[in-house]
Amino acid sequence: MDWLFAAIDTSRAHLVSDTVAWHGRIMVAAWGILFPSGILIARFMKTTPKQNWPEKLDSQVWWHSHWIIQSCGAALVAFAVWLIWNNSGASTAAWIHRTMGWIVVSFCIVQFLAGWLRGSKGGPTEIARNGSLHGDHYDMTPRRLAFEYIHKFLGYFALLFAWTTTFLGMWVANGPIWMFIILTVWFSTLITIFAILQKHGMALDTYQAIWGPDPELPGNQRKPIGLGVQRKAP
Repeated sequence: MDWLFAAIDTSRAHLVSDTVAWHGRIMVAAWGILFPSGILIARFMKTTPKQNWPEKLDSQVWWHSHWIIQSCGAALVAFAVWLIWNNSGASTAAWIHRTMGWIVVSFCIVQFLAGWLRGSKGGPTEIARNGSLHGDHYDMTPRRLAFEYIHKFLGYFALLFAWTTTFLGMWVANGPIWMFIILTVWFSTLITIFAILQKHGMALDTYQAIWGPDPELPGNQRKPIGLGVQRKAP
């Protein structure tokens, strides 16, 4: 027990202010719980167990869950940044952590801007007033393609980058060993869950989940975007 509660670096004291401590806790809640949960839902819950896809298409469960969870995560990030706005560490590690932290925040901002600028949906579920099915998503326009590449690849990279930043922040604060162990186990558990769901073929392409597997549809004539994203034959 003494070893578990000892600081990771015994040559330094574990002394942090309440604001720094809460900054760390809130960031862990955002990047360790909310954001990865939203990613798992968006990737693996495009259809629900009772949906009977492809007879029933366009489940909104994953979309509403993803949007709400990620928005809550962003709110926590903003609050955590506000807590330590005027705080500055003197060590090189503290400077690196602060720099990496701002990079993570910029990733978060880009993600939400990309979502806001992703364009229209189109398709049978969002027919225009003139009866047209055209939409950025349905037609997979360059605008939509740019969004999908940015949102998907930057999202995963931002999460892994944030986890690295988290461990560095704990080192700067000289947190106890048990914290490093718990976070390592938790992050490993998330990666394991991801691997299991991926192995079971649950990463269905968003386009197919919304409009079905008909090969004549515009989006189904392109390769799915994202590593490991799968399509099902009609």
